[in-house]
Amino acid sequence: MPDTVTTQAAATAADTTAGPLLRVEDLKVHFPVLKGVVVQKQVATVKAVDGVSFTLNRGETLGLVGESGCGKSTTGLAILRMLKPTSGRIVFEGEDIARHDKGRMRRVRQRLQMVYQDPYGSLDPRMKVGDIVGEPLVVHGVAGDKAAYRARIAELIRLVGLLPDMAERYPHEFSGGQRQRIGIARALALNPSLIICDEPVSALDVSIQAQVVNLFMELQERLGLAYLFIAHDLSVVRHISNRIAVMYLGRIVEIATRDQLYKEPLHPYTQALMAAVPIPDPVLEATRPQQIITGEVPSALRPPPGCRFHPRCPHATATCKTEDPPLRDRSGGRAVACHLHA
Repeated sequence: MPDTVTTQAAATAADTTAGPLLRVEDLKVHFPVLKGVVVQKQVATVKAVDGVSFTLNRGETLGLVGESGCGKSTTGLAILRMLKPTSGRIVFEGEDIARHDKGRMRRVRQRLQMVYQDPYGSLDPRMKVGDIVGEPLVVHGVAGDKAAYRARIAELIRLVGLLPDMAERYPHEFSGGQRQRIGIARALALNPSLIICDEPVSALDVSIQAQVVNLFMELQERLGLAYLFIAHDLSVVRHISNRIAVMYLGRIVEIATRDQLYKEPLHPYTQALMAAVPIPDPVLEATRPQQIITGEVPSALRPPPGCRFHPRCPHATATCKTEDPPLRDRSGGRAVACHLHA
């Protein structure tokens, strides 16, 4: 059968000049809060994602970081159309998929896949590993004959560092790291160009996390994949990402290259996040200044007026309390939403 790995890499390389692989424009995902049992009435709106915009290039990894509940996973699910966007555009491979119906999304999902956070809950315990990895081929009608189907499953299992004979086992016979590799193999089955990784190593032992992250990077180099890598572990994001977007309460507050963000974060929230990353030197760690974020994250049900970070920001001014700063482009390809850097 043809070398699908080489074919995919060549196709990706040939398409690198066609503009961004993914462009998200003013994406909003709002959830109604209903009251009543028989007759329900909307009494409020949870603005989980509220005006997110970014681009993702072919072969690139964009890290998406922020506190729990800031809207990272909701953004990823909306891009996959597993959640319906309230408004905005999701332009994937030149096609706006934000309003696609199920039939049109079925075709798009061959190029757009996801690796989930929980390697235990994301695999059907009643299915053998070979059937799990090959299920996308069957669902999308590209399995071919029995020999080609089995050969493709064996190829995918080898690709993620497992042995082909493991295809006859069940998920409970594997460790967490091995299960996540199976999930990655399933995501690769249809030769996607973009994989959304929703905290794919947070449920794994620290000793296994590095192996899985390195696997992602090896697959990216070999297959030309692009990743939207959602995580809260800043050290993992720094290792794998080309650029990083920082989210706070449904908005992106800063986007920069990895080196820019870690060397000179501009937004006060980003500065506090970077200051929370421990330094593996007890002397430096004890002497560096601390930047502690005070207060609690406001509710997405009632976000504060003006800049959403101003109730917790040590540099907030009167303008911050009344005017919402837009995400402004700056030199070097970075952007920040802060009145201090207007």
